Amino acid sequence: MAAFEYTALEAGGRRRKGVLEADSVRQVRQLLRDQGLAPLAVEAASASRPGRSRANRASTSSFRRRLSGLDRVLVTRQLATLIGAGMPVEEALDAVAQQSEKQQAAALVMGIRSRVLEGRSLASALADFPNSFNALYRSTVAAGEQSGHLDQVLENLADYTERQFEAWRNVEMALLYPVVLLVLALGIVGALMVFVVPDMVRVLDNMGRELPAVTQFLIGASAFVQNWWWALLLAAAATALGAQRLLRLPALRMAWDRQKLNAPFFKRIVRASNAARYANTLSILNASGVPLVDAMGIASEVVANTWLRRRLQGATQRVQEGASLRAGLEEAGHFPPMLMHMVASGEASGELDAMLERVAAHQQAEVERIVGALVALFQPAMLLLMGGMVMFIVMAILLPILNMNQLV
Repeated sequence: MAAFEYTALEAGGRRRKGVLEADSVRQVRQLLRDQGLAPLAVEAASASRPGRSRANRASTSSFRRRLSGLDRVLVTRQLATLIGAGMPVEEALDAVAQQSEKQQAAALVMGIRSRVLEGRSLASALADFPNSFNALYRSTVAAGEQSGHLDQVLENLADYTERQFEAWRNVEMALLYPVVLLVLALGIVGALMVFVVPDMVRVLDNMGRELPAVTQFLIGASAFVQNWWWALLLAAAATALGAQRLLRLPALRMAWDRQKLNAPFFKRIVRASNAARYANTLSILNASGVPLVDAMGIASEVVANTWLRRRLQGATQRVQEGASLRAGLEEAGHFPPMLMHMVASGEASGELDAMLERVAAHQQAEVERIVGALVALFQPAMLLLMGGMVMFIVMAILLPILNMNQLV
């Protein structure tokens, strides 16, 4: 049986959406009619696979969207709890789908359940949804299924996803206020230049006196913003789009990422964030029983910096040839010394996964501390900048009036 998402009309004309399991779209429509519902649309709640018809692939396009971070955390935690309680995987998936308040998440989980009912493993079913479950997630689940400790592995994975979600949410919340402040500052200055300054300019022009250079500059800037505001917006959008397109080119992206690893001050954020992600991923995979070389290959793919990712691929090759993990990471470079010492200690004591988890937590805390310090500096800087721009506008308007009073 497969899972299908439906949209139907109730007797009172109200729309209802949900998910049903059936063998075909026709059976879903019949089930809806038996419930007194008028089916409007029925779509398979699964990603497209080779061999399906074009119409069927088109009907599943809405389920290729990414599962949100919070939804993935909730699904993982609920699945770990239910399987840990002894519930079979297919029943646990059914319970998670019924528990979900979002139709998209419920449909995706039901799509996974339909594949498990076909006889596939959970990891294989998750592979059909790569936008929602990355290689780390799938490899960890596969290791848990092979070892027979899927419940414990899912618990570790749930803890990991929760830590990642909390870490990125803290960074996003720290950056929210500066971004809002910057937008408000630009909006206030733009409103002054478009609505306030022109009226004052007309008053100053009626004086018939030579205006100070500052006032003349303000008048020119105001006229330029009034006449060419659309060009400024287009230029800003074109610059952002062009930079995004250029960074998609592998060579330019590689060069840009290499510069970020060596840029003064910012290199601490880039190195710490990538080290935290790599160590955290390597920790969860190693604790789940994934071989070290395979775990290194997967962990290198989750590193955001492409230059560091290439270096880590070389480190993986060195470890595969017999070198220690510390030697491979030292050759890759760009990792904090603390990570190197913790890895060496973990290899010597046989507690590599625990050491990696500790150093990952430390590096993530370092990233949040640096970002917090930047935000704390950015807020007064933005207030000073906005105040300076407003003072410039006010002085440019008041200078001609003050000069006129002195002549009188």
